[in-house]
Amino acid sequence: MRARSLIGCWLPVLAWMGLIFSASGDRASFSHSSRIIGPIVRWLFPHVSDEAIHATVVVIRKCAHLTEYAVLALLLWRALRKPGKGDACPWEWPVARLALTLTALYAAADEFHQLFVPTREGSVWDVAIDTVGGALGLLGLWAVVCWWRRRGRGLGEL
Repeated sequence: MRARSLIGCWLPVLAWMGLIFSASGDRASFSHSSRIIGPIVRWLFPHVSDEAIHATVVVIRKCAHLTEYAVLALLLWRALRKPGKGDACPWEWPVARLALTLTALYAAADEFHQLFVPTREGSVWDVAIDTVGGALGLLGLWAVVCWWRRRGRGLGEL
């Protein structure tokens, strides 16, 4: 049962980390993603300037950073607290802090990895964005937990 719980909690974390790692390669570089996003923006808004398209691609890519690391932080939080059957989902700030710390460390490792990819570059700015994404994900979860508690329920009933 313990191995099953370990796999159920940590396999999603490892799978998500693998997805993030694969997105750090050449195929997800700015030049590749702009070839997809740019024409879509141009199709939706035919008279938009090249500068606006470039800015849109940057914003979409940074929102993707926020989202992927919010998900990572939530998966880490879940794995670290090891939910049990009928668990009322207690919020523990030390667990959230550890999940955010691990998220930031993985973001830094991911940016370090990008230093060795010819079409990518590592960025402290991206580590900050990724960490903010993790914090937003955890704060969103905390807000849901507080709201759900006021309704007199645990998250196990969601």
